[in-house]
Amino acid sequence: MSTDDSDQRSGRNGQAGIGELLAIMRRLRDPRQGCPWDRAQDFSTIAPYTIEESYEVAEAIARKDYPELKDELGDLLFQVVFHAQMAQEAGHFRFEDVVRAICDKMHRRHPHVFGDEPIATAEAQTQVWEEHKARERREKAAGKPTGLLDDVPLALPGLTRANKLGKRAATVGFEWPDWTGAREKVGEELTELDEALAQDAPRERLQHELGDVLFAVVNLARYLGIDPEAALRGCNGRFAERFGFIEAQAAEQGLRLQDMSLEEMDALWDEAKARQQG
Repeated sequence: MSTDDSDQRSGRNGQAGIGELLAIMRRLRDPRQGCPWDRAQDFSTIAPYTIEESYEVAEAIARKDYPELKDELGDLLFQVVFHAQMAQEAGHFRFEDVVRAICDKMHRRHPHVFGDEPIATAEAQTQVWEEHKARERREKAAGKPTGLLDDVPLALPGLTRANKLGKRAATVGFEWPDWTGAREKVGEELTELDEALAQDAPRERLQHELGDVLFAVVNLARYLGIDPEAALRGCNGRFAERFGFIEAQAAEQGLRLQDMSLEEMDALWDEAKARQQG
């Protein structure tokens, strides 16, 4: 079998798989024979599951668990199909329209691949990508006044939205020349938080100052080329692993954590940290 024949066969199999998945979704939403739970859902009730599945994809990637990643990508694809089926029922659009829209968008945003526009580096492509997105936002606004940050989704996790806000503002030059400015801003915001703490400031002000610290840290991560969500997930994993070590050591000694001093737990924490770094 030639390579072309193999590619065509794979394409047919892929299309058949999508067709089967769409048929399953239609059956689940069928008013007479479908699943009561699936029939009862709408966009707002399904959205949290869509977000959850996205995070489970990211977790499988972080663990390099590729069999799990396959399953999680399937779950995420099912979310897309679920939303598309509900949209078709309401007369908004079909799954095929979703596919057509993303294909058209990829062609528009990759003129160096599907056209004759030369782009030599990943950095240049990023700039062109942002320019295409900005043009599409202007076209979508259809003459209505709109701000640069207006379409950064409010529903994004805080760290992710902060990162996107910073990136978007940077496209018009609202940024420091290098990471040192971002690092100094972190120190400045920490000083303001310290001052609020020293003044026994109200909770609302403390929340304000702490938010400024977090936003500044996210900006620093952007300058360092680090995904803040990934960095925090990694920290969460290390914390859980170290705390689990403390629990295991306490159990071996027949102790309850509640009966241990902070110094004893700190010593075990340091041991766990040394094991991770070793």
